[in-house]
Amino acid sequence: MSGFIGLPKDIHKGSLPPGIDRVGEGCKLAASISVYTDLSHKGRGTIELGDHVILMDNVRLVTGDTRVNKEAFIRIGHGVIVNVGCYLSGEGGLVIDDHVLIGPGAKLLSAGHEYSGLPEEISRHGLTYGQIAVGRGAWIGAGAIILEGVTIGKGAIIGAGSVVTKDVASFSIVAGNPARHIKWRNGFGKNSSFYAPILRLLKVIKRLLG
Repeated sequence: MSGFIGLPKDIHKGSLPPGIDRVGEGCKLAASISVYTDLSHKGRGTIELGDHVILMDNVRLVTGDTRVNKEAFIRIGHGVIVNVGCYLSGEGGLVIDDHVLIGPGAKLLSAGHEYSGLPEEISRHGLTYGQIAVGRGAWIGAGAIILEGVTIGKGAIIGAGSVVTKDVASFSIVAGNPARHIKWRNGFGKNSSFYAPILRLLKVIKRLLG
């Protein structure tokens, strides 16, 4: 016996789950994924998957009530892998670039709740929105939470269980609650071989200018 067990099967374009608008070539979608969207408003709340996307078991895709949040959408690039039990909210807009890895149980939350003043019940307040963008080749660790309005740079790493409330620089590693910069990936960032000559040149220029 060869091959893997536990991976979703290839999805055929004629058998898309309701609410998913476009799927690229070679995608694998688990039968247990679920979608919460408004099917009555065509052209809003679109959910699009690039080529070779893998959505594992119990992934939830959300664009919500598009009569309220008219900018809602989810756009997932090529080669993205979303592990089991993830929650992807595109209520405020969600862009996941190519070759991103999202660990089990991660939550990307592009909407929240107003809470100031009356009424007392938070459930009766309006929603807040902020687009989330995840750069090419980033890795979001297991159980991490990305809050509305956050941009994660390309190649960045989000530590398992982190809560990300602010933008994350490309090729950086962040962790904690709230997430903080830990270091740069080896070979990247301010200490990389790419940046080092530039920094040395800037120091020389600064000395010459006095």
